[in-house]
Amino acid sequence: MPWLKSAEQQAKREGGASRSPESRLEEAVGLAAAISLNVVGSSVVSLAKPRPATLLGEGKVDELKGQIAELRVELVVVDGPLGPGQQRNLERAWNVKVLDRTGLILEIFGERARTREGTLQVELAHLNYQKSRLVRSWTHLERQRGGFGFLGGPGETQIEADRRLIQERITKIERQLETVKRTRQLHRKTRRDAPYPIVALVGYTNAGKSTLFNRLTEAGVFAENLLFATLDPTMRGLLLPSGRKVILSDTVGFISDLPTHLVAAFRATLEEVLEAEVILHVRDAAHEETAIQKKDVEEVLASLGVTKESAAANGQHVVDVLNKIDLLEGEFHDTAVNMAARDPMTVAVSALTGEGASGLLDLIDSLIVDEERPVHFDVPADEGEAIAWLHANAHVRSRSDDEEGTVHLDLGLTPIVAGRFEKRFPALARRLGEAAAEAAE
Repeated sequence: MPWLKSAEQQAKREGGASRSPESRLEEAVGLAAAISLNVVGSSVVSLAKPRPATLLGEGKVDELKGQIAELRVELVVVDGPLGPGQQRNLERAWNVKVLDRTGLILEIFGERARTREGTLQVELAHLNYQKSRLVRSWTHLERQRGGFGFLGGPGETQIEADRRLIQERITKIERQLETVKRTRQLHRKTRRDAPYPIVALVGYTNAGKSTLFNRLTEAGVFAENLLFATLDPTMRGLLLPSGRKVILSDTVGFISDLPTHLVAAFRATLEEVLEAEVILHVRDAAHEETAIQKKDVEEVLASLGVTKESAAANGQHVVDVLNKIDLLEGEFHDTAVNMAARDPMTVAVSALTGEGASGLLDLIDSLIVDEERPVHFDVPADEGEAIAWLHANAHVRSRSDDEEGTVHLDLGLTPIVAGRFEKRFPALARRLGEAAAEAAE
């Protein structure tokens, strides 16, 4: 169990240890299961020196050929990068389709994407990957890869035609994504004007982000014990204990060795993280390699320009959320909770049972920079909707109604609530602004 380690051991592991081969194999099997592939066999292959032609040595290629034939395998997944030539040679040697890690992840993403933006981003990543496969993939034109899929049949007979078609499609998708990006930026600007602070969930795939998202917002977002169970970003309003509202954003899960062109394709989606006032790094506390998964996530965030140093400089807060503590028993559970208690920026929770969720909400509430200021605001009594809105959204310290039809409100007003009021009731905005300015004096 990870929580048996001392602080020194944990820090050492976070610093540079790599995953065990068995853990990598387990993750690869999980990736295959994510798109309902029936895994009939798996093994770790020791590799002293990669072979340019086939990655593996001739003896190992022949040994695996016998196992593949015996098990009647139709697809082999190599958990690592394969060059176009290596992929071609292995397919010839084994007489089956072969996918590398990047190809498998792209297949999963293609199946998971639901929104227009997600579909376009996945197809763009597919095409950029496939374009590289066309360069030296086939010496015989009748066996050339073509079209837009990995697992389909042969493509066109002219490689230049394929390249041109793919490039034209890439250019078209990039234009469409630019339109989507502008729309997202407009939505982001609208949220700033509202304004609601953004709280972003990030984390390794299958760390429980979507389950935590559902726990906090009761949104009913699809969540299952699968790698990349959800792909498209989801945003919902979240009411904090103080009554303030924030926007909670659930982003795509990260994974080790995430292909660089996938990070690039999803950069527009992940830009929500750059806008977030609070970043919740959700971790699987029950996983043996939670520290290494944390390092993988931090590397992807760093590629987006988000580090602990930059976050602090930009006024962002990064919170470690140790999830799945319901899977830790006895002293392991207590150790995780105690570790979180000693660090003000760490919370131990169970998204499944709800344990620790209230403490997480309290911490988010305390991190949102939104100081309350006393404001005396006089509102005509016939502005019933505005008065009701203030009662629902602002801190009304006292109220009195006079005979002349004016409601006198003593408010505890935050800049966020003031901005939302001015947007919703523009006719009263100047009056509230004057009242706030008078209170500031």
